[in-house]
Amino acid sequence: MEIKTIQVFEYSSLYVGSLYNNIRFEQRHFDALIQLNESHKNKYFIIGYQKITFKQYVGVIQVDGLTIEILPKIDKYESESAENKQKWQSALIEMLRVTRKLKVQQVGEANVSKQSIHLLDIYFEWFLNEVQLLIHQGLIKQYYKETNNVKALKGKLEFAGHLSKNLVHKERFYTTHQVYDKDHLLHQVLGQALSIIASLSKGTYLYSKCKTTQLNFPEVTGIQANETTFSKIPKNRKTAPYETALAIARLIILNYAPNIKSGSEQMLALLFDMNVLWEEYILIRLQQVADEKGFKVYGQNSKGFWKNISIRPDIVIQKGNETFIIDTKWKNIDYSEPSTHDLRQMYVYNEYWDSKKAMLLYPSNKINIEQQEFTPFTNDKHACSLGKISVFDTFNKLNASIGIQVLNWF
Repeated sequence: MEIKTIQVFEYSSLYVGSLYNNIRFEQRHFDALIQLNESHKNKYFIIGYQKITFKQYVGVIQVDGLTIEILPKIDKYESESAENKQKWQSALIEMLRVTRKLKVQQVGEANVSKQSIHLLDIYFEWFLNEVQLLIHQGLIKQYYKETNNVKALKGKLEFAGHLSKNLVHKERFYTTHQVYDKDHLLHQVLGQALSIIASLSKGTYLYSKCKTTQLNFPEVTGIQANETTFSKIPKNRKTAPYETALAIARLIILNYAPNIKSGSEQMLALLFDMNVLWEEYILIRLQQVADEKGFKVYGQNSKGFWKNISIRPDIVIQKGNETFIIDTKWKNIDYSEPSTHDLRQMYVYNEYWDSKKAMLLYPSNKINIEQQEFTPFTNDKHACSLGKISVFDTFNKLNASIGIQVLNWF
């Protein structure tokens, strides 16, 4: 089955029956996405009449042979050209890499040149490489309890079961006993993820790689893992090499929906809130250069506000005895002003963190950004600035110097 790909930007729409690069968005795809949206409290899309409009979630969805890749953008007039989509796809992949949601260096460069590649391919190949590494290093064995008929008495005899099952076969014993082999929870989870990849990668370069990996993987009991399953997985020195493979397996399994109510379509959705991703990207870029600039940078720093309500700026920066606040916003205000609500929020942050300077940090398509003035609030106690930072550098790559540029403003 050939996998067809449609690339769209956040906040754009797909219409049932319409062609996108000669690929038709069909009713069954629309119905499946409605079910996905409803199962996630309608947070991913806005559903209209035969139309689906994407929100701020970016990433990839695969349903019944169709891959929909949702790319970020900061300008509603963003070009729909293939070149611009490629630029934003590369930027998204780099953001996921920097924020440790993706290990891009695991992807074979040869495969990228062979055919167009999307996020799902990258995650699948990353997982397959991790499993192959585990196979090469040697898969571990674990003890687990098993209850069944055996030819020699071992473990605990299940008396009631033994009587009901072995009236004829006197030479057998129905027991609960310990087994030491490779058919345990770790491998059952990895086996389920391999099966999902095999079912979703038919017709791509990854299918043969997945089948080869399955041939070298031990036969294990089939399970249907859920959130509770992953909480049962032990964490110790012996299981440490499995950590990355299990993390990717968790992402694949928990976002896989094989039984969409509208039909039998198989679906996998890996979606990320662009507001959160932008905040995490800025935080990490600041932390990477903070020490050399004499700063300390913190995220997730909250304080009590009223009763059980707390407030939390995105980023808190300290230099000596001074504190600064940054709140990131994934929207373009090159041609507009910040909301009154956002400015009031920054005023409160300054008050609670005893900060003299706060900044609302926005992305911009402009390359040459001048330093922003810090304008005092009317009480003259502290000030706020609008930071507009270039997303791309002069080579149309994701701007890796954002951290230095922002800290220089303080």
